[in-house]
Amino acid sequence: MDYSITESKATEQIGEDNSFFEALRDREYPLLDQQDHLYLDYTGGNLCPRSLLDTHFTMLREHILGNPHSTNPTSLKSTELIEETKAAIIEFFNAQDYHCVFTANASGALKILGESYPFDSESTFILLSDNHNSVNGIREFCKNKGGRTQYVKLQVEDLQLDRNNLIELIDGVTAGANNLFAFPAQSNVTGMQHDLSWIEYAQSKGLDVLLDAAAFVPTSRLDLEKYKPDYVCVSFYKMFGYPTGIGCLLVKKTKFNKLRKPWFAGGTVSYVSVVSPIEVLSEGAERYEDGTLNYEMIPAIKLGLDYINEIGIDRINRRVKHLIKYLHDELLKLKHKNGLPLVRIFGTEDFSAHGGNIILNFFDAEGKMIPYTLIESRANEQLISLRTGCFCNPGIDEINNCITNNEMNDYFSSRRNASYRDIMDFLGKMRGALRLSVGLGTNLADLDRFVAFAREVKKESRVRVEAGE
Repeated sequence: MDYSITESKATEQIGEDNSFFEALRDREYPLLDQQDHLYLDYTGGNLCPRSLLDTHFTMLREHILGNPHSTNPTSLKSTELIEETKAAIIEFFNAQDYHCVFTANASGALKILGESYPFDSESTFILLSDNHNSVNGIREFCKNKGGRTQYVKLQVEDLQLDRNNLIELIDGVTAGANNLFAFPAQSNVTGMQHDLSWIEYAQSKGLDVLLDAAAFVPTSRLDLEKYKPDYVCVSFYKMFGYPTGIGCLLVKKTKFNKLRKPWFAGGTVSYVSVVSPIEVLSEGAERYEDGTLNYEMIPAIKLGLDYINEIGIDRINRRVKHLIKYLHDELLKLKHKNGLPLVRIFGTEDFSAHGGNIILNFFDAEGKMIPYTLIESRANEQLISLRTGCFCNPGIDEINNCITNNEMNDYFSSRRNASYRDIMDFLGKMRGALRLSVGLGTNLADLDRFVAFAREVKKESRVRVEAGE
C-alpha cells in the first residue's frame, strides 16, 4: 500500500540519509513490508537486523563452545569470546574506567546495584519522578536499611525536572553518608533527554550517581569518559533487537568495592568452605555474574555493536530525531472541524534533546479523551504495533493525568490490592496513554501510514459525537 501524503517535501524533512536508510530497511528488515507491519514500538524492543542473525549463526556453526568455568579448549573459546565482547562494550561506551558486569537485562543490573549498595539509616536515595519501575524499586532496599527516598518534581508543562527542587534535595542529604542519585538519560515514556551535567553536580556534593541508559543508548552516543556516572545500566536488545535476555551493569572501578554483595553463587567466588562458613568473592566483574553466563548468546552483543558502528551512532541519532519530529508535527496538524486538536502530545516541543519516542492521547470533537484501549484495538486490527498503558513509569502517568498525593492516599487507605481499572473507577480519571517510537527500520511511509490511521480515528470520533454516543 502507498500511505505517502507529501512525499517530496516530507523526504527533505526526514534528512539527506533517507536513501541509505530505505536501503537498510529493505536489506535488514524485509518482513516489515512483506507482512505489511507498521512497527512503532522500538523503545519497547528494537527489531533484529537480518545480517546480525546470519553472522551470529555462522559463528555458532564454526565454533564448539563450552561452559566458561573451566580451562578446557571449548571453555577457553567461550571465555575468549566473552572477553572480546566485554572489550567491545568498553570501547563502544569509552568506558576504560569501568568494570562490565553481564546481567539478564537492565532490570537485573539495577537489582544488583540496589541490593549491593551500602544504604543505611543516614542514606538518602534521590530519583526523578520520571523513572522506570526498575529504578523506583531500589527504594525498597533503601527503606529496608532505614534510609529515606525523595523524588525530584517534574515541571508539568514540559515534564523536565525542576532544577531548584533537585538542588534543594541534593543539598539536603547527610554529608558523608552513602547517598545515591538515580535518573534516566532519556525518559522511556516521553523521549526527553535529561541533562547529563547533573552527574558531575551530584558527585561534587558527595552523592553517587546511577544513570539508567537503557532508553538512551539505542540512538544516542554515551561517552563515559566525558560523563562519568558511578553506575550505568544497559539492555542490549533495546539497541539492536537480538539477543534478548542480556544487559550489563557498568561500574566505575573506583566505586566497585563500595558495593557489598549480600550473597554468593556459582561462578562468583574464588573459594568457598563448607567445613567453615568462609567464602572469598571473585575480584572482578565475575563477583556479580551469578551462575553460568549465556556464553552462546553473549558474542552476538559484539556483533550487534559492530552493526551499530558500521552505520554510525551519530547518523542514527540524526535520523531518529528527523523521524520523530516529523511524526510529532504531522499529528499536531490534525484538528476537528471546530478547531480542537485530535491529539495531545505530552512534554516539550524542543527536539534538540529528545529521543525517538513520544506519548499522546486522542480526543474527540468535544474535547473528551478517547480511551487508549480503543485506539490500541483499532491499531491491532491494522497490524500497527504501538505501546499503551503507563510504560512501567507511574510518575509520568500521575503527572499527565493530574493524580494527587491525597487521591492516591485515599485510594490505598481502603485497599490492600490495586488494579488500574479499579484506580480509574475510584478516581474518575483516565490513566495511561499511547507511546509511539521510531528506529532503524522506520521509514517515511510508516509515519504517513500512522497519520492516515489517525485521520480515520478522527472521522470515527466525529461520527460518534454526531450520534450522541
